[in-house]
Amino acid sequence: MTTPQAPLGSGFGHDTPAADVVAGIDLSGKTVFITGGYSGIGTETVKALHGAGATIILAGRRPEQARETLGDMFGAITVLELDLIDPASIDACADAVAQAITKIDLFIGNAAIMACPLARDARGYESQFATNHLGHFQLAARLWPLIAAAGAGARVVALSSLAHKRSGFHPDDPHYENRAYEKWEAYGQAKTANALFAVGLDARAKAHGIRAFAVHPGGIMTNLGRYLTEEDRDGFRKQASSGKMRWKTAESGAATSVWAATSPLLEGHGGVYCEDCDIAALTEHDRDASMTGVMPHAIDPAMAEALWDVSEAMTGVKFTV
Repeated sequence: MTTPQAPLGSGFGHDTPAADVVAGIDLSGKTVFITGGYSGIGTETVKALHGAGATIILAGRRPEQARETLGDMFGAITVLELDLIDPASIDACADAVAQAITKIDLFIGNAAIMACPLARDARGYESQFATNHLGHFQLAARLWPLIAAAGAGARVVALSSLAHKRSGFHPDDPHYENRAYEKWEAYGQAKTANALFAVGLDARAKAHGIRAFAVHPGGIMTNLGRYLTEEDRDGFRKQASSGKMRWKTAESGAATSVWAATSPLLEGHGGVYCEDCDIAALTEHDRDASMTGVMPHAIDPAMAEALWDVSEAMTGVKFTV
């Protein structure tokens, strides 16, 4: 079934905290794998899902920071090292996960970098595309047997962003080898890729009852903004003061990820872009015209297939569902 890109009327909204979204939902016996769940909205996502009874496997670049941040929760959460820009680290993490658990009910690709200066990985790939999309693509491919083992009802959540409106996916030059690099455009391309990954994966997995969703968490000031210049910050402040942008707390920023991962309303749905704890409306408006909705280029099935082929070629990983 093709899911309409249209709100369901969830009853939640922009300011709903993650704990409210999962209230009354029992995740006992469920295993969650999340990348970067030890800062910002990642921490709040982990808190909400752990509070609902889930077993948590967390992977990120700084396990020691995760242990410090998680505090009392640490003993109940497995923390593994993962650098999404390093294929060897991804493979090592996937091997460690396979030794620790037998299934993944909820896979949440939460980690990201944003608007950084031009940098390339060891393969020559642009860092935002390599980290935010290709790293999660390879990781999900390696962990797919564990997701498949969870069977019908398992979900994959890919964190996208409003920034998808800044750029579509450019299969002819995704790594800025033949065009000038612009950090926000590059971030937008990577976030479009995250949304298209959900479309491509859902098309393959829905026959098995496994669904994928893309999520825009909202505007939240976290350490994701560590590369922001004072000019960038001033632009955000002006948007906020004009009322165009409404900021969220980390708790409300985590809510849509938690909703996409657990909401009973989404049973039978998939391959859609979500925001404010609901399926987002389809829009033709770019970021300058509207701060809500998803643009067609981020949910285009043909472009999702093109991205899938490119991703397999770039990672050397065949993602067989």
